[in-house]
Amino acid sequence: MPQRLHLVFGGELTDPSTNTFRDTDDIHIVGMYPDYASAYNAWKSEAQRTVDNAHMRYFIAHIHRLRDEEAETSPTEELGN
Repeated sequence: MPQRLHLVFGGELTDPSTNTFRDTDDIHIVGMYPDYASAYNAWKSEAQRTVDNAHMRYFIAHIHRLRDEEAETSPTEELGN
């Protein structure tokens, strides 16, 4: 069974209605998790910790989707397009 790796990260956004980070050098890498449930728990903890700052956002990236080189990608997923 393949691993389903998930990366939890976040930081301060330029505007709460966008996903553009104010300072990419200041992105908080929470960690890499072996399953979605663990990643969700880490995400929830960080999101709750920073709830008073409307510009702070945390995300879960599905790293296992990037590692599956056998799966076909759509044109929008191709790098450089």
